[in-house]
Amino acid sequence: MNFPENLLYTEDHEWIQTEGDFAFVGITDYAQKELGDIVFVEIETKGALLNQRDVFGTVEAVKTVSDLFLPMSGEIMEVNPKIIANPELVNKDPYGEGWFIKMKISNNEESSLLLYAAEYQMQIGATKK
Repeated sequence: MNFPENLLYTEDHEWIQTEGDFAFVGITDYAQKELGDIVFVEIETKGALLNQRDVFGTVEAVKTVSDLFLPMSGEIMEVNPKIIANPELVNKDPYGEGWFIKMKISNNEESSLLLYAAEYQMQIGATKK
C-alpha cells in the first residue's frame, strides 16, 4: 500500500493535500482496496460550505456504499469530472487522477486534528514497506 508523506489523513480514510487555502481530497489506497471495485461516485455538494467531518458525498462499490467525510471545514469548489465518468480511477490512482474534490479551506487550524502518514499507517495496522 502507498502512504504519501506529503498528505494528511483522516481516521475515516480520506486524504487531503493542502496548497495554501485550497486542498484536494480523496480516499486512501487502503480505503479503495477495502471497498473493492468502485462503480459510482456521488458528490452533490459543489458550492456548499461544510464543516470538518461533514459528509460531502458517497462512493459505491460492488457490495457497499460509504460516506465521504470532509477532512477540514470549507467550501467545495470543484468535483473531479474524471471520477464521475470513470469511477474506477479511484481504484487505479487514488492519490492522482482519482481525487474527489477541490476545496477552499476555511479553518487551517483543523489540520492539527489530522494524521501524518506514519500515524495513519499505525491506525490501520499497516507496516511501512
